[in-house]
Amino acid sequence: MPHAASTALAASIFVNAGILIVYIINLLFAQRILRALQPKIGWSRALSIAFKILYGLIAISLLLIIVFIVYGSYTLGPSFHNAQLWVLRAITLYLLIFVALPLVIVPLAILLPRPNNAEHFGEGSMNLKAAIVMTSAALCTILAGFRAGTTWEPARPISNPAWYHSKAAFYGFNFTIEILVLSLYTYATRPDKHFHVPNGSSKRRSYAVPERLGSESGDERPENDIEKRGSEV
Repeated sequence: MPHAASTALAASIFVNAGILIVYIINLLFAQRILRALQPKIGWSRALSIAFKILYGLIAISLLLIIVFIVYGSYTLGPSFHNAQLWVLRAITLYLLIFVALPLVIVPLAILLPRPNNAEHFGEGSMNLKAAIVMTSAALCTILAGFRAGTTWEPARPISNPAWYHSKAAFYGFNFTIEILVLSLYTYATRPDKHFHVPNGSSKRRSYAVPERLGSESGDERPENDIEKRGSEV
C-alpha cells in the first residue's frame, strides 16, 4: 500500500502517546488526595512547583517521542539512531517513574498522621478514591514497565524475536491494559463526581467551599421581602 509507511508511523506515535493523558490524570488525582489529607505538605509551594515540573517534562517527552519517531523513520544514519535509542530509553524510564509516583503518594497521604485541618472533596470516601487511583496507577505501571523493559533490552535480529515481540504481548500489555484503565474511569467509577474540587481551590489553597453571602446563600432579595410585607398588610 502506498500509504502503509505513513499509517504505521502514525500508529506508532499514538501507541506511545495515547496513554500519557491517563498518566497525568493519575498523578493529578493523587495530588488532590495528598492536598486533602495532608494540606501542609500537599499545598506547599515547593511541592506545587515540583508537580508543575513533572507535568512539563511529560509535554517535553511527548514532543521528543514524536520528533524522534518521525525523523528516525526517514533517517538512515547509525549515529542518529543510536542517539534516538538512548533518548527513547531515557523517556521510557522517566515515564515509569512518573506513573509509579501515585503508588507512593497515595499510601503516604493515608498513612501519615492526619492533621486537624484535613479536608474532603467530591463524593465517596477517601479510601474509595485511593483505591481507584491505586488500581489505575498499578495497571499503568505494568504497562510503563513493559515498555521501559523492552526499550532497554538489546536489539535482536528479525529471525530471532523475543517473547515481547509477539502479537500477544503487544496487544496484552498495550491495548488490554489501556482498555481496563479507561473502563475503570469511564464505567466503573465517576471521576467527575469522586474527584471534583470547588472552583478556585488552587488560589485559596483549600478544598473547603467558602461561605456565600447575599443571594448566593439563599437569602431573599429586598424586593421580594417588600412584596411579602405588602401582602401581609
